[in-house]
Amino acid sequence: MKVELDELAARLGDYAYAYLVTVGDQGRAHLLAVLPDLAGEALTIGGVGKHSLANVASHPTATLVWPPATPDGFSLIVDGTAEPGPGESEIVVTPTKAILHRPAVDSDGKRTGSDCAPV
Repeated sequence: MKVELDELAARLGDYAYAYLVTVGDQGRAHLLAVLPDLAGEALTIGGVGKHSLANVASHPTATLVWPPATPDGFSLIVDGTAEPGPGESEIVVTPTKAILHRPAVDSDGKRTGSDCAPV
């Protein structure tokens, strides 16, 4: 289920940390556990390294994934436009899309599709 971007701030309070996903020139995903800070309409991520910064400089998109706090909870997934931030080791992500997502499972615990939360 799509999360309206103006509701993003309220949703972030349910999560402790996120994974920043960027892509390098060879097409490989690079993941980094981060603590994004929402200010206005952008997420600032500090303490990133040279790989994340280089990836964003070459490919200005990023995804942030906040894992659920419980096994039956929803992940919060935010796609956005990324750029190096004003600080030396910062990236700023401007969200373009956000969803709440988890796998749908049958009575045997097998994945049967996707389950999205109403917002």
